[in-house]
Formats: sequence, structure tokens, C-alpha cells
Amino acid sequence: MNKVVNEYSNDEVIVVWDSVKCKHAAECVKNSPDIFNAKNKPWIDMSKGESDEIMATIDKCPSGALSYRKR
Repeated sequence: MNKVVNEYSNDEVIVVWDSVKCKHAAECVKNSPDIFNAKNKPWIDMSKGESDEIMATIDKCPSGALSYRKR
């Protein structure tokens, strides 16, 4: 599998998704479906939630495929 790393951002946080680490547990989708929606392109829409919610959801990612850094 080719590694894909995508970044998504708003004014406060940068979200990084690493395709190789992703185990598709879907915790992101279950916890914040408006922000994380695999049917949409891009699948992460930072405008659909507050930074605190985005970070809290990413903290639940069991594989570490999603990470973030504050601006």
C-alpha cells in the first residue's frame, strides 16, 4: 500500500492523517460524523466543528493515524 499523508487545517489546529496507520476503527466517524465523513471529499471538514471537538475526537483514534498540532 502506498503511504498517503494528508493535512487539514483551520486557524487553530492542523490535522494529519496517515493512511498506512489507519485501521478503519471509525472512532472519528462515530464521535464526530459531521467533521469526519468518508463519503465526502475531502473526508475531513474542519469547518464543521470546533477545534476542541476535533482534537478530542483525534485523541480517541486507536491507531494513531490521526494526529494534530496546534498552530
